[in-house]
Amino acid sequence: MNRTISAALIAAFTPTLLCAETFSAEVWADNWFEMRVDGVLVGEDSVPITTERSFNAESFTFEAERPFVIGLVARDFIENDTGLEYIGTRRQQMGDGGVIVQITDGAGNTVAVSDAGWQCLVTHTAPLDKSCEDESDPVAGEGACAFDISDEPEGWDGAGYDASGWPQADVFTAAQVDPKMGYEDIDWSGEAEFIWGPDLEQSNTVLCRLTVNM
Repeated sequence: MNRTISAALIAAFTPTLLCAETFSAEVWADNWFEMRVDGVLVGEDSVPITTERSFNAESFTFEAERPFVIGLVARDFIENDTGLEYIGTRRQQMGDGGVIVQITDGAGNTVAVSDAGWQCLVTHTAPLDKSCEDESDPVAGEGACAFDISDEPEGWDGAGYDASGWPQADVFTAAQVDPKMGYEDIDWSGEAEFIWGPDLEQSNTVLCRLTVNM
């Protein structure tokens, strides 16, 4: 009896492939985001973070098998490590961030939204003293313009990472974030909320994660 089984036949009956689903994601971020699923990039803001006023929503699909981990990198635009924008002009100020997310399955059911159930770690905070925005010559790392920065923890966006020490996401209202272009183009779930680090102005880079179960 011929017991040779082709690789294609094995793949056709692999349970993990049979359980994979297609999901739709919708994200609005001030200013930029990157989304990963189990450590793999699945979506990214099409407007570079170097763009000063980047306000837009993104819609994309991805395939995953539940449970899976969403890893979201969200950044606000800053000119340098002072955490400021429009440096040297009368408009010199701290920018503010905010991101909102919703994910639906192939049947249109909502399977995840951004809310306090996410965990978010801030990896760039600046300025540490908000009076930095009033400096006539702000210099990153000096005086009120000190900053705090750290690397992404290795494997933070994967299922095996222990995020028990991460804080819960801070939730903000639409009035606080003041979302602009693109936000109104999405029919948001009533449960989707804006999340960020503890301060919309000082938290400049935020890593957020959520495990989507069955």
